[in-house]
Amino acid sequence: MGSFKHVALMMGLSAALVSVAHAEDWQVKKDEGGIKISLAAVSGSDYKAYRGVTFIKAPLAKVQALQEDVAGACAWIHECKSQKLLKTEGDQSWTYTQFNTPWPVTPRDSVLHVTTIKEADGSLTRKLEGVPKYLPEEKGFVRVAQVQGFWKLVPKDGGTEVTYQVHTEPGGSVPSMVANKFVVDAPFNTLKALKERAEKP
Repeated sequence: MGSFKHVALMMGLSAALVSVAHAEDWQVKKDEGGIKISLAAVSGSDYKAYRGVTFIKAPLAKVQALQEDVAGACAWIHECKSQKLLKTEGDQSWTYTQFNTPWPVTPRDSVLHVTTIKEADGSLTRKLEGVPKYLPEEKGFVRVAQVQGFWKLVPKDGGTEVTYQVHTEPGGSVPSMVANKFVVDAPFNTLKALKERAEKP
């Protein structure tokens, strides 16, 4: 039964990875401090998908532990105001996050369903899927309408190669200038802060 569940999860993950990367026409927008950020247009969306890749000089277990501290992770996630774990069920979890946004954009919140898959080679993938109806909407926040993406951690050269890829439909109205800045700043600042924390002795 376990192997069937794993196959089902892998099929679901493959579908998510394909849909996140629709175009596969990734354009590098920022390459600084060992962090490379690329963007791609997504069919039928006004908002671009982003992908950030970096190498962290720390074991995968340390990076994994920083991610699994859901409340603590808010300290390194771009514009995170607060974050909490709602529920855990085996290799699946549900999280709730509130984000700061620049004036005049109404603050956003999101509910994510996270599925963690560990591979035989030691790598780890976390599939991220927005589930906006999982919780009632909070006053003063616009619920992020759609999130699809993943984290992938791969042990490599004594450290961890980290890929963070997401496409978001932010809900409500967001000026294109703000949206275009977010899709570069969010992965860059998130990976930079995660890298700094993981590499601390």
